[in-house]
Amino acid sequence: MSDSTGLQFVSPYAFEAMQKVDVVRLAALSDPELRLLLPCLVRMALCAPADQSQAWAQDKKLILRLLSGVEAVNSIVALLSVDFHALEQDARKEQQLRHKAGGSNAESILVSQLQHGLTLEFEHSDPLRRLRLALSELLAIMNKVVDSNGEFFLKSSELFESPVYLEEVADVLCILQAELPSLLPIVDVAEALLHVRNGDWFLCLLVANVPDSFNEVCRGLIKNGELQDEESQGGRRRTEALRQLCQMNPSEALNIRAMVVEECHLPGLGVALTLDYKLDTADEAVSPLVAYISGLLLGTHSKVRTWFSMFIRNGQQRKRESSSVLWQMRRQLLLELVAILPRSRSARQPDEAGSMDEEPGPGYSGLREEHVVKASALLRLYCALMGIAGLRPTDEEAEQLLQLMTSRPPATPAGVRFVSLSFCKLLAFPMLVSTPEQEQLMVMWLSWMIKEEEYFESAAGVAASFGEMLLLVAMYFHSNQLSSIIELVCSTLGMKIVIKPSSLSKMKTIFTQEIFTEQVVTAHAVRVAVTNNLSSTIQGFLPIHCIYQLLRSRAFTKHKVSIKDWIYRQLCETTTPLHTQLLPLIDAYVNSILTPASKTNPEATNQPITEQEILCVFQSTTGVSQRQRHSLTPQLLILYYILSYEESLLASTKQLALMQKKPKSYSAALMDHIPIKYLVTQAQKLQQELGGLHSALLRLLATNYPHLCLVEDWVCEEEVTGTLPLLRRLMLTSNTCRYTPGQLHDAFQMLPSSGPRLMRVLEQLTLLSPGDLIPYAEALTTSMCLLLEPAVPRRVLQTLNKLWVGLNTVMPRRLWVMTVNALQPPAKLLRRQTYTQNDLMVDPLVVLRCDHRVYRCPPLIDIILHMLNGYLLASKAFLHCHLKETADFERQNQTVSSLGLAGQPDSPEVTREELKNALLAAQDSAAVQILLEVCMPSSEEQQQLQPGSPAEGLLRGAGGRRGPEEAEPEGGLLSDLREVQCLICCSLHQMFIADPNIAKLVHFQGYPQALLPLTVAGIPSIHICLDFIPELLAQPQLEKQIFAIQLLSYLCTQYALPKSLSVARLAIGVMGTLLTVLTRTKRFSFFMPTLPCLVAFCQAFPPLYDDVAALLVQVGQVCASDVATKARDIDPLIARESSSPSFSSSYFPPPELGRADPDVQLCYRVEATFMDIISSSLRGL
Repeated sequence: MSDSTGLQFVSPYAFEAMQKVDVVRLAALSDPELRLLLPCLVRMALCAPADQSQAWAQDKKLILRLLSGVEAVNSIVALLSVDFHALEQDARKEQQLRHKAGGSNAESILVSQLQHGLTLEFEHSDPLRRLRLALSELLAIMNKVVDSNGEFFLKSSELFESPVYLEEVADVLCILQAELPSLLPIVDVAEALLHVRNGDWFLCLLVANVPDSFNEVCRGLIKNGELQDEESQGGRRRTEALRQLCQMNPSEALNIRAMVVEECHLPGLGVALTLDYKLDTADEAVSPLVAYISGLLLGTHSKVRTWFSMFIRNGQQRKRESSSVLWQMRRQLLLELVAILPRSRSARQPDEAGSMDEEPGPGYSGLREEHVVKASALLRLYCALMGIAGLRPTDEEAEQLLQLMTSRPPATPAGVRFVSLSFCKLLAFPMLVSTPEQEQLMVMWLSWMIKEEEYFESAAGVAASFGEMLLLVAMYFHSNQLSSIIELVCSTLGMKIVIKPSSLSKMKTIFTQEIFTEQVVTAHAVRVAVTNNLSSTIQGFLPIHCIYQLLRSRAFTKHKVSIKDWIYRQLCETTTPLHTQLLPLIDAYVNSILTPASKTNPEATNQPITEQEILCVFQSTTGVSQRQRHSLTPQLLILYYILSYEESLLASTKQLALMQKKPKSYSAALMDHIPIKYLVTQAQKLQQELGGLHSALLRLLATNYPHLCLVEDWVCEEEVTGTLPLLRRLMLTSNTCRYTPGQLHDAFQMLPSSGPRLMRVLEQLTLLSPGDLIPYAEALTTSMCLLLEPAVPRRVLQTLNKLWVGLNTVMPRRLWVMTVNALQPPAKLLRRQTYTQNDLMVDPLVVLRCDHRVYRCPPLIDIILHMLNGYLLASKAFLHCHLKETADFERQNQTVSSLGLAGQPDSPEVTREELKNALLAAQDSAAVQILLEVCMPSSEEQQQLQPGSPAEGLLRGAGGRRGPEEAEPEGGLLSDLREVQCLICCSLHQMFIADPNIAKLVHFQGYPQALLPLTVAGIPSIHICLDFIPELLAQPQLEKQIFAIQLLSYLCTQYALPKSLSVARLAIGVMGTLLTVLTRTKRFSFFMPTLPCLVAFCQAFPPLYDDVAALLVQVGQVCASDVATKARDIDPLIARESSSPSFSSSYFPPPELGRADPDVQLCYRVEATFMDIISSSLRGL
């Protein structure tokens, strides 16, 4: 406020003395300074204090002594002698009167009619009238402020403008506020004083006499302030008043600035306080102005950012004024910028108006090291001012900014950061380069960047330098990816600014035509050194970003530049945590290998990594030159590359066939050397460090190697790697005896005498982790055949099975091959036939061509079943890949060879697919049939199944047809055969669930009727046969119809469901129909094995009694009529056994009656069936 110019304000020294009531400091004040504080001091000396201490009594004496020589004290004492209670009552009455009159000043209780002007009345009045005059004037202003609704006004008041009586009016004002605080709240008084001339001076005196109210007054003024203070006169007066208050109490200036930001009011005040704030430290620190404005624009509070940006935009719309806070801020920033420029570049200094007076020198002196951090902060600030707040730089500012950006910093990490910021600022604001001279300066600076990039990277000791950013931007310009450049600039600057793609046209021309042509880019990229120990901890833009973009744009293949070696070296130089750009790089590289850059040039592809290079990576696992932690990451990445390559090769066979191009896939021998399952297991343990690599590997394995993704394997892995195995391994101390593979082999060779010793070795091995068991794999598998000898302890077999399961979690494919070769029959071992992984995938049934003793060894048959399931899945994947690889190329060759030849139809693709499916179905059904055959007892076991033997219940007991009086034979459930049957039934259950068509095919083929009790009781999923038994009954072959009825009889007993009832009705109907159409011979062959099945139907579903009885009567009548036509005096239906008066469930005719007559035998079978039905119904009662 210019109206208070010339008045003496309270000094910071005096205000601090008042705050602390430091009498010694107060005594040191001059008379003019002391005069401003008299109202508070007089009240302090006259009023009764709350502090009754001796120290305050002494201080009070000093204050009285200080005041004794001041003449103005007497007038203040007189003011304090007034009856303030009566004065307050009159003031409140006047307020009520004004409220009723609508704010009119017609009547006043405090002041009667004035004879003269307000100033003369004040001069000639006594203390009470002076108080009334000042109070009346102040209340009138306060009421007008309330009624103004925020609109600023300047009240012309003679009392507050007369320079002669300012001090007396100030005394009256301070006394009134101190004695009438409820009537005159200090915040309201401060707000009213803004509307009179000299208001800031009165406000400072008022606060100085009530120093405890400083923060309250400032917060009130800020809270009631304008959003943009420089837009109105009221905002400027408020800002100036608060600025004067902060000059009086500078220690609170930063707190007041924080209030400004908190309330988002008076942005000019925050800048002004920052300009007034003097930094005590040396010039190495970033200036408070840069830090403050950067915090507002680059902070996370969007409301603050918008509020301050509006201050910048609005300030630019007004004319340039030296008194404007915005222009003061810009001039200060320009001074700081010029101060850190190299001397040869800062020959010109801005004058008071901010303009330059000399031309810059042509030199290129380097930026001083202590100024680099300041320069980076200034660059980011100007980027925020221009990009976020919309600052339009003047010519002087633009020129000096360009001089700073093109300066050359020292080779330090901060220097690298400064160059990156400068480069991004050039891209973000190309309007800074407006003249040809400035454009030439920029080109020279960019050339210097290219030349010095390697030196900066080596000298600064940073992995991410500005060279990669240059290369990346050049690639983006060549591929016209302007949005990627904008994203790169914003991420480097650390702020989101709006950049129009059209503004980059000039920079694009410079980059693509003068500095970085596409050929130069590709040639330079290959020569860039790979990043050592690449991981996500290395920030910034790296060579891998550049190579990735060049691969995407196909620049390498276009210019015939080989990039294979660079990618291979970079993959070998990786560690955890995995860099996020590695997987996209591998995907882009694989795509560039298989997909040509253009259709016109199909040979324009990159070369794949050779098998020898891949083997070198995996051979480093056993080496001692690299740590396991560092060698694991390259191996995982190479594995991901191989699997991605193979999958992409299969997916693009059609396109490759059209181009007559057939890239080679990696050989099976190479894949055998790669521990796929072990690597995936290790990746699972490091999921947090490997990002999405583990999930990507699982996806590829499920497609290419489904036999490595078996659910039972994952369950076993939990058992092997869970908490309990970990606790057991903790028992394995470092000094525990470790057995070598040779000792294990010797213990196997000495079986059975070495049983206890072998058990100790195997138990010790169970404490090892699966990875530590790998050296023992060969000794374990080659000795399996020795465990087939008699008298081998069952515990040894079970422990071997447990170790095999552990090894299966880390090396399944190699372990399976070793196990199959070890369990061959002895005759084959003499020929030394060794199967390979490929042999077993082509013919999975080789797994079942093992020593016949394995089929009665449950721990080993469990291993056989696991391998069989895996190789059946592997065979499916192998045939699918083979068909996919060859189909498109052969069809393309047929198309080419048949051009011009009419009448030669092409081989339909569906035929190849059907042949493949038929082969897979044959493999699966053959495996099931072999396993079912294994369940059949051998000749020795068959002898034990004779009636009365302990093992009689092996097959019959499983069918669930034992009567309640029949007890389970002792030992019937404890044989090896029963355990093998259970394992096989569980495996068949899983196969039927995975593919129900296998169950249908096997039952259409049929199997021995003796196995039906076992399969129905032991395979839970066999109930799906109810779906296709009607179809099986409709087959023309009599054997299939008989098998269907026998199977249905067991299913009805096991699953008495409504669906079973309907199928049983159908079967009875089919039997009745066949009775009328079958010949005599076929009738005998059909009804002899099927009539006993009717007993099961009736037992499961009693409502079928009538239908079954009708059928049996019909069959008996047909047979009796045939017998009656023959010349015989025998009635087989009347003959009875005199020795057996009771019903027999196994009734057979006498041997001398109709031994060779089929009809007679069938008649007796009908009678026996009737008797069995009656017996079962009586047992039910």
